[in-house]
Amino acid sequence: MLWSPVFSCFAFYSTLLILKMYIIAIITGQLRLRKKAFVNPEDAARHGGDRFCRTDPDVERCRRAHLNDMENIFPFLFLGSIYSFTEPSLLIARCHFLLFFMARIVHSAAYLLALRAPMRSVAYTIAQLPCISMVIQILVAMASYA
Repeated sequence: MLWSPVFSCFAFYSTLLILKMYIIAIITGQLRLRKKAFVNPEDAARHGGDRFCRTDPDVERCRRAHLNDMENIFPFLFLGSIYSFTEPSLLIARCHFLLFFMARIVHSAAYLLALRAPMRSVAYTIAQLPCISMVIQILVAMASYA
């Protein structure tokens, strides 16, 4: 299974998505330091005092982008791994994984750069298409075992 071309393709795009999540987490942390906006009093105390225990709109935007990634990428990781077991066509699977990856990149860019609507919504919707497709294919493949 680990050496199946579909699973290898899935592992490649999944790893890139996790890397993207790490990058956004690092950006969030760096922005907190630069803006001196800490949510924990002990962090604020270390960087100048209680007055820095506050929120900042830019930090919050970054944090929300990261939370949105977790809400969408984690289900993709589950669906993609199960979908890989259903022995789909490599071409179709690659299209699913690439489309999700590209849409999430656009979504993150739109979120972090505050691009005009509906860019973020369109990217979100496009990313849902391969997930819905994988759900349907998984259910069809597993229906006889239910």
